[in-house]
Amino acid sequence: MGRIFISAGHGDRINGITNPGAVVAGTTEAREMILLRDFVVAELRSRGVEVLTVPDTLNLSQSIDWINARGRRDDVAVTLRADAFSNPSVRGATAYYITGNDERRRNAELVLLSLIRRVPQLPSRGAKPDSDTGLGSLPFCRFVVPPSLVLIVGFLTNPDDRFILQNQRRDLALGVADGLIAWSRSISGSPVPTPTPTPTQPTYEAIDIRINGQNYVDKGILVSGNAYIPIDLVDQLGVDLSKAPNVRRLDYRQVVFVKAVELRDYNVAVGWEASTRTVLLRSIVKICPGTLDRIMGQGVTTEVQLNIFLKNNNDAALNQFPDIAKLYREEGSIEGVNYDIAFSQMCLETNYLRFGGDVQPSQNNFAGIGDVGGGPQGATFPSARIGVRAHIQQLKAYASTEPLVQEIVSPRFRFVTRGIAPLVSQLSGRWTADPQYGEKITAILRKLYESAQIL
Repeated sequence: MGRIFISAGHGDRINGITNPGAVVAGTTEAREMILLRDFVVAELRSRGVEVLTVPDTLNLSQSIDWINARGRRDDVAVTLRADAFSNPSVRGATAYYITGNDERRRNAELVLLSLIRRVPQLPSRGAKPDSDTGLGSLPFCRFVVPPSLVLIVGFLTNPDDRFILQNQRRDLALGVADGLIAWSRSISGSPVPTPTPTPTQPTYEAIDIRINGQNYVDKGILVSGNAYIPIDLVDQLGVDLSKAPNVRRLDYRQVVFVKAVELRDYNVAVGWEASTRTVLLRSIVKICPGTLDRIMGQGVTTEVQLNIFLKNNNDAALNQFPDIAKLYREEGSIEGVNYDIAFSQMCLETNYLRFGGDVQPSQNNFAGIGDVGGGPQGATFPSARIGVRAHIQQLKAYASTEPLVQEIVSPRFRFVTRGIAPLVSQLSGRWTADPQYGEKITAILRKLYESAQIL
């Protein structure tokens, strides 16, 4: 058995700068192919195969020269590519071979079949001659001296293929490795192992779906303890996942299913009723789309709902601060700050009024506001109302350029670049150094809305 040359074919180098190939949904062909190539190389080496990796710093012409300078008669070479197309529904894997070479066609079919056996969710577009490409020929197929193929492992522009590329790299790598080893053995005359039988798709338990208190006519499925719902229902909920490649999907019995719990990021409350094996969904009903994480705005909870949420998370929360919900609603409304967000931030900063850190309850400091001069315990305020007012003012400093309605009481208001952080996520790294600070506030806000049955 000879050696295997493998290249992450991800674009060219122009004036010393790497062309990343297709750029889609926050990722690039370069990134995905290099990651997949590394998985394939590791798998091949774990099986005792000698692999030569083409340096990523080379352009296509240089890569071909690099292989030809080292290649021997019984070696094989492959370049991994991801395709892209204007129509996002186009998907699947293809192996391209040099036109008119029947042996290379059989090689391409062998490699492609091995890949699809490992990843049956990935459609096969077949083994094709390089004359079928838009360019009419592929230099990697024509000018590499050892037998060579171009393997397209999916379309980066298709959400399903992109999900497989990003979440099933191990399976893809196993399939590519199986095919390359079988191909290499056929070239060198070594016995080709019997292919692994095509795995059958597992059977998943059907579950009921209830949305906004009403039973849904279709069924979901339970996968490893997680509820998945049909993509058609996601569309009916008004959730657009076309630009959300990280939301997990799977094909099952010709239907695309989506992991239900991941819809929480799209203003859908998700629960589970174990006794009836039902996934519970509640769509947002009182908040305009796009305003959930905007600091300036109007809260939608009542004082009672805020108090219930606080007590559910700390039974003793209202003992020392019985009017805390009323204060946040009043002070937030005066300055135009969403008091639901401010209240959620207070819950995070004080651990639902348990405190326990450097700041003491007697300081009436509900948001970890620092004092001028950097005292270790932060600022102190004469009453709970003034402490809440300082918190609201500090949020307004970050989120708006509008003047304050009330007299300044926050000691650090003047140090903020006004309007620098209108969204909760933009408080991360500013209010505290925690890069996930905004996400933590938003998570509490969602819990608050679920508790109040707003979400």
